[in-house]
Amino acid sequence: MTKRILNFFDKLEDKMRAKLSRLPMIYAFLGGVGVVLFWRGVWHFADDIHLNPILSIIIGSIILLIIGAFVSTFIGSRLILSGLSGEKKLTEKTKSEIDTEETEIRKLQSTLDRVEKEVKTIQSEVEK
Repeated sequence: MTKRILNFFDKLEDKMRAKLSRLPMIYAFLGGVGVVLFWRGVWHFADDIHLNPILSIIIGSIILLIIGAFVSTFIGSRLILSGLSGEKKLTEKTKSEIDTEETEIRKLQSTLDRVEKEVKTIQSEVEK
């Protein structure tokens, strides 16, 4: 039952991301609303249990450090990677640059698919 529910929401998420990625302003707005409502709930919960603000900072920092999300939470790993590689932001790219990147990704995916097939063939030959 749980697996079916998770599968349903996984597929729903994929469909929604595909549709909303074509409407970045609406996607950003909905994402912002979701984030604000989530953190509003966390904030009110912390208030309801009378959690000290300093303790909140300490607990939050420890959680983020333990799961490895401290830096990416505040500045984003994509931001760091694009800065290191000198990439443009998506909003600064032209349609042709985006199309070129998509073509390169498709080529890489087909190469990866071919390599996977070859590996499977080799594995089946080794097993025989």
